[in-house]
Amino acid sequence: MGESQIRLLSGDASSYLAKSIADQHDLPLIKTEIKRFSDGEIQPIIKESVRGDFLFIIQSTYAPADNLMELLLLIDAAKRASAEYITAVIPYFGYARQDRKDQPRVPISAKLIANILTAAGVNRVITMDLHAPQIQGFFDIPVDHLDSSAIFIPYIQNLNLPDLLFAAPDVGSVKRTRSVAKRFNANMVICDKRRERANEVAQMTIIGDVTGKDVVLIDDIVDTAGTLCSAAKIIMDNGAKSVRALCTHPVLSGQAYERLENSELTELVVCDTIPLRGECSKIKVLSVSRLFAMATKRVYEHRSINSLFV
Repeated sequence: MGESQIRLLSGDASSYLAKSIADQHDLPLIKTEIKRFSDGEIQPIIKESVRGDFLFIIQSTYAPADNLMELLLLIDAAKRASAEYITAVIPYFGYARQDRKDQPRVPISAKLIANILTAAGVNRVITMDLHAPQIQGFFDIPVDHLDSSAIFIPYIQNLNLPDLLFAAPDVGSVKRTRSVAKRFNANMVICDKRRERANEVAQMTIIGDVTGKDVVLIDDIVDTAGTLCSAAKIIMDNGAKSVRALCTHPVLSGQAYERLENSELTELVVCDTIPLRGECSKIKVLSVSRLFAMATKRVYEHRSINSLFV
């Protein structure tokens, strides 16, 4: 039997990103067709043979849940078509925010998704900036967890901000923010928020001094942008010179685009793990395609991906 070939295919949700990753490999994407029955049921069809191939299926699992279902069905189709090794490339891993049982009678959704992916037949997962790094431990298969710092740190360096200070928009972002701050030998502050219900900030205070500083907020997800915009306002109210935010995954639901446009933020820099579904003059998008292309190449060649981290 011949050596396995590297092959790439994409679900509909990440076709824009998959095409860019395929271009980096100088390979075409495998032709697929996503059919839908009249009731909305999905039927993906892989239009080329993948027998014996080293296959990467590229699909972010942002809402709606059809995107996750489409990924699972593509994995099953590839497995039944005798692909040699199946890697799910999931730039944005949906349902990762429910990673523990923090109140009675709630699911640990991230663990459930890990179980479902494994049951579908995937051999490996490549993802970026999980909401909680310990989610890797929910899998009993290899997980390559890429870090957006490889994209964001060069961007910050090019800004040449004279009075750089980093800020965590909430307590959950402290570790991530501290890691970036160490790279610049810079200080950080923390925005402490109190919620009364999900996606709604009731009160926020700032721990630390931002006077005269160029503040950079660091987070993994921007959803309704309520926390981010509240943090930007309190930072500017406390005497900062400027405030901008770097967030990996632009979920951007509800009134997010309107909030951002009217916020104190100079800019919001995001990655293209999720496509933008609205317009805002303050949003700048950086592509993750080169990073994922290098990761997939190294996985195929059985080489370490450690050098991809800054």
